[in-house]
Amino acid sequence: MEETNGTLPTIEERVKEAMEMFRPQLQADGGDMEFVGIDEQNRVHLNLVGACGSCPMAVMTLKMGVERYIQDAVPEITEVVQDNARSDFYSDF
Repeated sequence: MEETNGTLPTIEERVKEAMEMFRPQLQADGGDMEFVGIDEQNRVHLNLVGACGSCPMAVMTLKMGVERYIQDAVPEITEVVQDNARSDFYSDF
């Protein structure tokens, strides 16, 4: 990412840019993601929406896809968590 007005981009700006780069992969399957925020432990909080919001593979997509991509672009990020995850999904197993 380029400097803007002589300042380096913030972590949030870099995360949002990485999300924009990854977004077409989710949209190709009818899903998307929404940025929620970054907490004090440098964890990115987001919501998976559309087809991704109810997909049983959402956790794998989040960890192996979105998280890996964001951490490659922004090494300061420690984890990516889904704020709207279905906590009842695994209760039947």
